This record gives sequence, C-alpha cells and structure tokens, in this order.
Amino acid sequence: MWEPFQRYRALDPEARKLFGRSVTLLPLIALSLRFRGFKKTKEALQKKLSLISPQQRPKQKAAEMVQRTCRMVRAGAHYGVVHPTCLEESLALWYLLQKQSLPAGLRIGVRKLPEKFEAHAWVEYEGVALNQAEEVHQHYAVFDSEISDLPGEKL
Repeated sequence: MWEPFQRYRALDPEARKLFGRSVTLLPLIALSLRFRGFKKTKEALQKKLSLISPQQRPKQKAAEMVQRTCRMVRAGAHYGVVHPTCLEESLALWYLLQKQSLPAGLRIGVRKLPEKFEAHAWVEYEGVALNQAEEVHQHYAVFDSEISDLPGEKL
C-alpha cells in the first residue's frame, strides 16, 4: 500500500503534475468518447490546444519530456479509476505531448483476423511508437495519414 505512495513522492514536480493530469484526463476522455464520439472528443481536445502557443525545445530535453509523459500516462492508466482502452490512453498521451509543444501523431490501424476485426490506436513521435511495444502496431494496416493531420483540422 505504501509503495505506490512512496514512488509518487519520489517523482519530480513536473512528473507529479503529468500524473495528476493523466489520472484526471483518462476518465474524461473515456466519458467523452462514450457519449460524444471520437470526432467531437478530438475536436474538444484540439480546441484546448489551439489556445497554447508553440515553443521550441532542445532535442535532448524533448526526448526526456516524451519519456516522462509516456511513463506518467501509463502510471495514470494503471493507478487511475478507469482502465483505459488503447484509444483513450493514446488520446491522453497525444494531448499531453501536444500541450507541451511536442509534435506527436495519433495513429489508428486495423486488422482482420479469421473470426474478428480489430482496431488499435497508438501515438508516434519522430516515427517511433510510444505507448506500446514497437512490434504490436506493425500487425495493423495504418490509415494513410496521422489522425492529427486530417484535412480541415488545425492544431
């Protein structure tokens, strides 16, 4: 019981903030997807992002921020009140990275198995899948463009 609390206390202030945002954001995204659908959920997140001015970051600092954000979203998914789907977790990660002016792309792929049809979502940063094992997304046919780059949408 004390171990998770001790690990939380050992986090730096920025990681604590990201963890708190993740724990809050994941259930909100889950509810929004359920009641409003993907398009309206993504539009609402993009609207919030449009209020943020972009910043340039050194590449090494950006890599550290990406890793920290991924870890905190995973921790939020593990310790939070909901157990998010890959889409919910990916939307949260995508949003938190974009909020830090880190250009990540939300990707969605599909595959057909003999008995079922499956879809999977993940986030890519500089061509690398972030929130899952690298080989998992390779089994899915990816939509041609990043979801964040659809025509008519602005970040």
